[in-house]
Amino acid sequence: MTMPVTQASIAPGSTDLPAGFAHPHASEESRAIAKAGMILRAQVGSGVHGTAIAGQDDRDEMGICLEPPQFVTGLAQVPNGTGGLGPSVRFEQYERHTAWDRAGGVTERSGAGDLDVVVYSARKWARLALAGNPTVLLVLFVPDEEVVYRNAAGAELAANADRFVSRLAAVRFLGYLRGQEAQIAGHSSRPELVAAHGYDTKHAMHALRLGLQGIELLTTGRITLPVPEPDRAYLRSVRSGEVPLPEVRDAISGAEARLAELRDSAAVPQQPDRAWVDDWLHRSHLEFWARPWDEFSHPQTERLSVEAYQSTDLPLVLSPVRGDA
Repeated sequence: MTMPVTQASIAPGSTDLPAGFAHPHASEESRAIAKAGMILRAQVGSGVHGTAIAGQDDRDEMGICLEPPQFVTGLAQVPNGTGGLGPSVRFEQYERHTAWDRAGGVTERSGAGDLDVVVYSARKWARLALAGNPTVLLVLFVPDEEVVYRNAAGAELAANADRFVSRLAAVRFLGYLRGQEAQIAGHSSRPELVAAHGYDTKHAMHALRLGLQGIELLTTGRITLPVPEPDRAYLRSVRSGEVPLPEVRDAISGAEARLAELRDSAAVPQQPDRAWVDDWLHRSHLEFWARPWDEFSHPQTERLSVEAYQSTDLPLVLSPVRGDA
């Protein structure tokens, strides 16, 4: 398979994030890390796929950030949400759903007008992406008009999206497709859709979308967003309940069979380009850490000023606050 040469532009934009919350991955400290180290943030979900239905969908955003040095080379941790009632946790992501601001808190399901945002650490995101996770790979293919923020490190990553293509992605796309398919009728979390259409049209649409996008990724090295026509119109008709369930199941089965073929195809790389990803992570973190140390100040870590460090012959060591390890 010949991979396309792609380019991604820098997109200066907003790194602001909703305020912290009493959730393990929503502390104010995690928010500060995600904001300061952000390299890429974009809309994902139905809005970018072109399958959203007006008045029914929330807005999903995903981002990637670099971590301060004490979180990579040391054992620094962040509080367990804004309440800090539980033990501190490793920083892996900042996650916030504005639906949590309603009476039900974290049990509230997002709906029209809500924002769901998650900003992964680059290291966690890379682990998931190298394993072929369809959800995190999507952020590499978002068109410029849906990018909220992208700096040079994020642009380089997006320009090298093809390095994540492998048979591992085929396995993950198949798994995600089958997970959505299992909820079409028997185990749906949306009984109102089953009552209206005889099946969960949203899960059905996502199952077929995953099949189509997985096939495109494994055969071209790209995912076109929004979904090209005529597939987009067909997906929207599935979501609207206009396609009979037997026809939907046939379409999903066809995509599933093609993905299984690609999983075993010699034309698809057996493994992603781990060496390039590792080098990108290394270079990007070093360049980020070369910025002024004040940008990494964090109430849960001991600070060592540049002046104090330069006045000694000691190596720079940033360690967790006592009792936080």
